Amino acid sequence: MKKILVVHGPNLQLLGEREVSVYGKVTLKQINEALETEAAALGVEIEILQSNHEGEMVDRIGSARREFSGVLINPAAYTHTSVAIRDALSACGLPAVEVHLSHIYKREDFRQHSMTAPACIAQVTGFGKGSYLLGLRGLVAYVRKTNSVHSSKKPVKKALVARKRK
Repeated sequence: MKKILVVHGPNLQLLGEREVSVYGKVTLKQINEALETEAAALGVEIEILQSNHEGEMVDRIGSARREFSGVLINPAAYTHTSVAIRDALSACGLPAVEVHLSHIYKREDFRQHSMTAPACIAQVTGFGKGSYLLGLRGLVAYVRKTNSVHSSKKPVKKALVARKRK
């Protein structure tokens, strides 16, 4: 397995300081440390990007297929507005899992629609820092399962082709 790209969207660098009643006291550093520990336990590498700039996120997701097996993303405010990030997730051809600290479907009306979720294989919302860890576990399991299925099918096809030629 290659690496997993972790993308944190705008304002997440302020976690632990902003809207503690919504997002809790966990900091982005604590989330990243927990993700690194979980990734090591799962036997995968991660690369982490936090950006307040939609274009930077789109560029990194767009180039991800060359070095990653999947994307774990919290698009933050871009969840509700970014067709560009949705298109990047769809175009990169990698499985992606969208995560959110808060339960977005129990929040303001405008936060209850995700533009990006349809481009993802799953969404985990409302478990705080645990959303990231659950998302990473699920993504890694999905990648391993799909890679296993794809790799087990290829030799069978080659074997059948070889038999037909004899």
